[in-house]
Amino acid sequence: MFARRRRLPAPALAGLLSALAILAADQASKAWILYRSGLPEVQQIPVIDPWFNLTMVWNAGISFGLFAADSLWQRLILVGISLAVAGVLAVWMWRSERALQACAFGLIIGGAVGNVIDRLAYGAVADFLDFSGLYFPWVFNVADAAISIGVAVMLADLVFNERRR
Repeated sequence: MFARRRRLPAPALAGLLSALAILAADQASKAWILYRSGLPEVQQIPVIDPWFNLTMVWNAGISFGLFAADSLWQRLILVGISLAVAGVLAVWMWRSERALQACAFGLIIGGAVGNVIDRLAYGAVADFLDFSGLYFPWVFNVADAAISIGVAVMLADLVFNERRR
């Protein structure tokens, strides 16, 4: 008669909330940068000079500008790959038994979707966090940071949980 509703497991809920939080923070920061800060016109705003600046960069490639996607079909391939990875991670997040692991997946998913939105809306990803004064040569955004942190947390979770077995 009536199908029984499946509840979202607690770890998956934590992962979903982390994905939504990252997506919201990423899109809010990009909206501020692009439409309120004046950064696109001036190209750089010193924040804690020389260590940290806001520097406007359009990234047509993937992380750190690798594999530039200049044509529409190349951008659509990157969008498709990003969404496929996010989909696979969402399935793993749903099945996850540990909240930390699910949150790591959520960070990666939220970051990937945030960058997909940029790619579809602007043809490239808006990057603006510049720590080159600390000898980190790449400019990145909230989504990129979330992806990197998510991967690090996922690997740490795997290593520490493997040691417990």
